[in-house]
Amino acid sequence: MQFPVRRQPSMWPNMRKHWLGKYLSYGFGTFVTRPIRTLRGVAGYSFGVTQLLCNAACMASPLQIELVPCLRDNYAYLLHDMDTGTVGVVDPSEAMPVINALKRRNQNLTYILNTHHHYDHTGGNLELKARYGAKVIGSGKDKERIPGIDIALLDGETWMFAGHQVLVMETPGHTTGHVSFYFPGSGAVFTGDTLFSLSCGKLFEGSPEQMLTSLQKILSLPDETCVYCGHEYTESNSKFALSIEPNNEELQEYAAHVTHLRNKKLPTIPTTLRREKSCNPFLRTASREIRKKLNIPETASDSQALGIIRQAKDNF
Repeated sequence: MQFPVRRQPSMWPNMRKHWLGKYLSYGFGTFVTRPIRTLRGVAGYSFGVTQLLCNAACMASPLQIELVPCLRDNYAYLLHDMDTGTVGVVDPSEAMPVINALKRRNQNLTYILNTHHHYDHTGGNLELKARYGAKVIGSGKDKERIPGIDIALLDGETWMFAGHQVLVMETPGHTTGHVSFYFPGSGAVFTGDTLFSLSCGKLFEGSPEQMLTSLQKILSLPDETCVYCGHEYTESNSKFALSIEPNNEELQEYAAHVTHLRNKKLPTIPTTLRREKSCNPFLRTASREIRKKLNIPETASDSQALGIIRQAKDNF
């Protein structure tokens, strides 16, 4: 059997020029849709402002993305192509929440997408694969560590999920084999543990230089891109962010909104790249206020600043 993989040379760092150009005209209309009724059925959640915005702006896309809470604070994401009925899941840390969601919708599972090898992102792979015959997609650099992998992809390669083109972006730092999956026609990127709302992943295997390059790669996507990350960490991240950039008014407003959502036990994800650029300290390494708070010299590079910010977050 041949799988829908399109091999091509890596196109970073000139991806915006060579690959994204034709998608920029989608603009505000490329957000992902997550139906309110179905999302409540899966997770018992309703929407925050960003979720409503993402939903309202992408009614033209046949791709539905639904949040499935797993473990203590993980998110898996069900992908449903309404034109073909094809269903996939991103980062199933455990099988049963995904199985229960599929049962409620009377759906099968065709694909499992893994951003990296950590068990809290792959723990459901083998059970879901055995039950549904789903194919596992992951990084070619990490194929020895991803359970049940069938389709191994490298940086800059594209893969087709039903009629949706998916760009594979190598985003190491948290792990050496981490990838993110970008759906340009739906304006969505799945960043695993590379980019969180108001933070980035811990540097378990990579360096600050690698993480900075990975974040810059994600930031080359359109500002309106909806970011679906691996964990519900936003409230705790906001406390650290405010501690090092307390005068950032956009951050203040976002932190208040995040607290409101979490008090109602609502998700803070998805976020958008536009919001993260304004509020996320790991994307704001040039901020004078952050550098002053953490005693980062003006002469320090962005990667050096990121390393210091990451160390401060680890000790927060």
